Amino acid sequence: MTLHLIKLCVGIETVEDLQKWIAYRLGQMREAGRPVEYFHTTRMVPKRREELLDGGSLYWVIKGQVQARQKLLDIRPFTDDAGVKRCRLVLDTDLVPTRGQPKRPFQGWRYLKPGDAPADLRGSEASEDIPPEMRRELMELGLL
Repeated sequence: MTLHLIKLCVGIETVEDLQKWIAYRLGQMREAGRPVEYFHTTRMVPKRREELLDGGSLYWVIKGQVQARQKLLDIRPFTDDAGVKRCRLVLDTDLVPTRGQPKRPFQGWRYLKPGDAPADLRGSEASEDIPPEMRRELMELGLL
């Protein structure tokens, strides 16, 4: 059974900012000659790996609203140079906008059941013609 993760996207104001950050990180990897893949490093390793990799996504909370998701491709535990156990959540580079869903702040990541995950935005709903501030206001009003 598929399972998702949800996490706060700290320091990001809009979905567009997150897209730019992903492009920046991928560019850094290309320039450094490293394998080009996008990942997010976290301290805790999800124990429900098989469920997460069975079509699961990482849902991003941006400015108090779940606004986007990225498909989980792999989960790679490792130990950093300081001896601290960490985990790389390897993510698809495609960022999928979702319907806004309010979410209060929390630490780390949490599991998210498929029935609790917001739907993807489709067609005109996901239009990039809508300015980010207007999109946020429409989400807060429940219109997107």
